[in-house]
Order: sequence, then C-alpha cells, then structure tokens
Amino acid sequence: MTTLQIELPDGTAQAARAAGLLTPQALDRLLNEALRKREAANSLLSIADRVAAAGIAPMTMQEINAEVKAARAERGPLN
Repeated sequence: MTTLQIELPDGTAQAARAAGLLTPQALDRLLNEALRKREAANSLLSIADRVAAAGIAPMTMQEINAEVKAARAERGPLN
C-alpha cells in the first residue's frame, strides 16, 4: 500500500468528505475510473490517427446513428 498526502481547498475537502469520497476505497474507485477513461481516450485518439492516415472519410452523424442502431439490433432487446 502507498500512503498519499494531498492538499485540497477547504471547501473541496469538506464536500468530498461529506460525500464519502475521501476513504481509501472511494479514492481507489475514483482513480481507477479516471485511469480507465484516460486509456479509452488514448485508444480512441490512436484509432483516429490511423483512420486519418489511411485517408478514410469521417462518418456523418446519420451514418454513426445507423451503425449504433444496427449494433443494438444485433445484440437484441435488453433484459
């Protein structure tokens, strides 16, 4: 385990403590979620760079919506 010491504005620290966000478990969840989001963003940017380098035209919102609709239909109804 690693011990961290951080400085926060008083208002932020009080609100975070009141919301239960300053516990080791809550901070672990928050940091892991931030790391997952960062990795997803980096992956998306990497893909975007490859698509641009390949000269593939961007999709319109109509095309994106059609792809999403098709993917959802393939998965079937949610239960």
